[in-house]
Amino acid sequence: MNYRRLGSAGLKVSEVSLGSWTTYGGTVGEADAVRIIHRAFDLGVNLFDTADVYVRGAAETVLGRALRDLPREQVVVATKVMGRVWEGPLGAGLSRKHIFDAMDQSLRRLGVDYVDLYQAHAPDKDTPIEETLRAFEDLVRAGKARYVGFSNFDHHAPLAQKAVAYQKARGWDPFVSSQPRWNLLDRRVEAEHAAFCRRAGIGLIAYSPLAQGVLTNKYAGGARPEGSRVTGAFANFLSSEKALTPENIAAAERFAAWCAKSGAGTPAQVAIAWVLRHPEVSSAIIGATSAAQLEENLGATEVKLDAAAWRAVERAIAGRAIRKRTRAEAARRPKAKKSAKRRR
Repeated sequence: MNYRRLGSAGLKVSEVSLGSWTTYGGTVGEADAVRIIHRAFDLGVNLFDTADVYVRGAAETVLGRALRDLPREQVVVATKVMGRVWEGPLGAGLSRKHIFDAMDQSLRRLGVDYVDLYQAHAPDKDTPIEETLRAFEDLVRAGKARYVGFSNFDHHAPLAQKAVAYQKARGWDPFVSSQPRWNLLDRRVEAEHAAFCRRAGIGLIAYSPLAQGVLTNKYAGGARPEGSRVTGAFANFLSSEKALTPENIAAAERFAAWCAKSGAGTPAQVAIAWVLRHPEVSSAIIGATSAAQLEENLGATEVKLDAAAWRAVERAIAGRAIRKRTRAEAARRPKAKKSAKRRR
């Protein structure tokens, strides 16, 4: 396993991290989840990502069960706040009240005294960002959070810029992480957000590097494999994030064909490695429902391709032809006429 700094902070995180969205506390039984988490740690993963809203706290509870048997000082625990975790007007958001109460509940579920990284899961239009930032700063000063960050703020560039400037002006602990969706099928963060994070010293923790499994090519030809997300209780996420579309399925098929021909690695490994090739990325979050899947995905750290090969990967996804002209084709190509000026 390789380790990278989380942005400009001194914190070292594994370049592949293990997430728990829809899996632990959800589709994967607790005993299996604990085994997978322990196996990930044995293989060098030190960053474990979760959120209070994942399966209404169940994901944190399962991760907490696994953490009991791991050395706390060697693990980076990241969770998030904002989504609805209890009923009523105070059950969601980024108000000071909700943040403090949500943190206390997350600590109880995780069975820890502090979290290493606490992130705003998404912006809250009903709470001034200044209130949220003050609450985060107070959690750091109280020792309940070691670092703070945000997720899904890439959709709200002015707000992200305002937050970073506000923290800097007051000398507060800055956001050190941004958690956006980034994969070969969804590259929107490249337009502005990645450059903003690079300038601000914010490390990207990219989620969904496999586009919810679409890039593994498991859905080729419209297949619906038993046990996959499309057949489970969380299939709605595939449609809500526009991951499982005919265009994406076709792109994944072309991508898988390129991987098979090149021998660079499995589609999952190459797709994760593509995310990791970007210097702004501190870690790519994977999900795993089995130890075998975990081990395959971690093979991404061994994928080494040159710039030309990565361009070929992107052309395969886009559907552009990848081949050189033959001599016969070159001979048939009409030659450009010399200009009159050049003939003189």
